Amino acid sequence: MDKLVIEGGKPLSGTIVIQGAKNAALPILAASLLAKGTTTIDSVPHLLDIDVMLNILRELGCRAEHTGNTVVLDTTSAHTSHVPESLMKQMRSSIFLMGPLLSRFGEAQVYQPGGCAIGERKIDLHLQGLQSLGAEIVEVGNRIVCRASKLTGADIHLSFPSVGATENIMMAAVLAEGRTTLSNAAREPEIQDLQRFLNAMGAKIMGAGTDTITIDGVDQLTPCRYKVIPDRIVTGTVMVAAAATRGQVTLQETQPAHLSSLIHVMRRAGVQIVVDGDIIKVGSSARPKAVERIVTSPYPAFPTDLQSQIMVLLSLADGVSILKETIFEGRLKHVDELSRMGADIRVDLNAAFIRGVPRLYGATVEATDLRAGAALVIAGLAAQGRTVVEQVHHIDRGYDRIETMLTRLGARISRSSPVPQAPNH
Repeated sequence: MDKLVIEGGKPLSGTIVIQGAKNAALPILAASLLAKGTTTIDSVPHLLDIDVMLNILRELGCRAEHTGNTVVLDTTSAHTSHVPESLMKQMRSSIFLMGPLLSRFGEAQVYQPGGCAIGERKIDLHLQGLQSLGAEIVEVGNRIVCRASKLTGADIHLSFPSVGATENIMMAAVLAEGRTTLSNAAREPEIQDLQRFLNAMGAKIMGAGTDTITIDGVDQLTPCRYKVIPDRIVTGTVMVAAAATRGQVTLQETQPAHLSSLIHVMRRAGVQIVVDGDIIKVGSSARPKAVERIVTSPYPAFPTDLQSQIMVLLSLADGVSILKETIFEGRLKHVDELSRMGADIRVDLNAAFIRGVPRLYGATVEATDLRAGAALVIAGLAAQGRTVVEQVHHIDRGYDRIETMLTRLGARISRSSPVPQAPNH
């Protein structure tokens, strides 16, 4: 397994262009199935999760090429609605394929998805939404078979604003007969991006970004060319890394409006942030200040995907901060790893009480999930001495060669790959 080796204590400095958003690209790639022909998606990062999605699409009969940051996807020859279990186990976002497969083939055969171990993420809202549109669902063990000879628009209310369920229902409803109204929908920017993509293919969707989305079914969609929005979580990760190392970093091709909650928290911590169009400048020369209380909640509140990263900054702050996680019960596993680096954090149920320390110290730590891994990289950059981050494959699910990106900003970070052992003769 690869490791990241970090020599800490060097402020980040320089300019960086932000990669396309993983969480926007994945449903957009799935939605490409809705139109026969060749769709071109720009600004798609090279990530493990993207590779898995493209491999699934190839297994379904599509032709997919990922050159540079552009994916060319020809769905003409897609011939099966059965997603292999081995691939679904690798990535939770494979569940996005239910809606498009149901629309395209009248059937979807999938399995309970895998992915990060950050707590239970049920798919019951996905299934209930598809049933409302007329699908019949049969579960046999961990296999889920979804069938519908015809999908019909419906009024659907989500008991929780699930991002994945919102997107799956949108993709299933675009070719359904009549109008679908989805209330208590998730409001994330990635849902707005999916709406723009589907509308570029000829769909009629309004309301993404609000809690009510209206979808008027159309007869067919046509392929298009589309550019994915910048990744707000990667943007936020670099912003926090700049502040934690007391550096000066300029981030280009961002969407600052998608990060208003993080910008607010970082400014409360004393970090200097200047926003100019799609450019964010982050600077910090002094020790950050504690932030009394942060609570993760669905967008536009503070994102759970930036909770572990901001915890690193707060662990270096002057005073006590409280961080409450309300989305995923397993998302405080990185606390033990940060404590090994000298952080003073106490966890009580889903709340972390963070007493800032003057400095962190290098250690060998393990990424337990994608965002926890990013947080440990930030901690290593800010710490005194050498940090080794193990289980880097978690980080590779969401960051396109994180060490290359950070090296551009002056970080002393490298990837160490195990040397294959020669066979004994």
